Amino acid sequence: MLFNALIRTHHITSRKKVSALKRAADSHNCFVLLRSGGCPGIMYVESKDKDAVEAWVTVVKKLRYKDFQLVARPGSLQDASEDHGQSSAPTSRRPDKATSGTKFSLKSEREHVDKPGLREVESVKEFGGMMEDRGIRAWWRKRKLEDHSSTIFD
Repeated sequence: MLFNALIRTHHITSRKKVSALKRAADSHNCFVLLRSGGCPGIMYVESKDKDAVEAWVTVVKKLRYKDFQLVARPGSLQDASEDHGQSSAPTSRRPDKATSGTKFSLKSEREHVDKPGLREVESVKEFGGMMEDRGIRAWWRKRKLEDHSSTIFD
């Protein structure tokens, strides 16, 4: 079973803080996706261990990001997909760009994507695409719409 959390901040620009997030992702064995470089700052964390997700979120809190909001508390990824009538195993619906529109094996894609560590994207659109790749686009959209200031995600 996988666990995840979603955090929004005003922005993520400090390379020193990003380095701390990377170290924490590596030490807690978490997959982390950041939308950095400006407003908004978005962080997604996923791990097989709920304690690891909670520990990584604690590291983020200690970095004192401006307008820190825990949009989705650490919880089961299975519960997230059941909220939207999806199967408990996330799947990808996007073709791999490197294979010119042909899908590559979901197993090999998940193995690549699930490697612990930190990945950064520069736009909310790219971040949403990664959520779709992970099979949790509906969960992601619901969380960003639940947020009262969801226009910052657009």
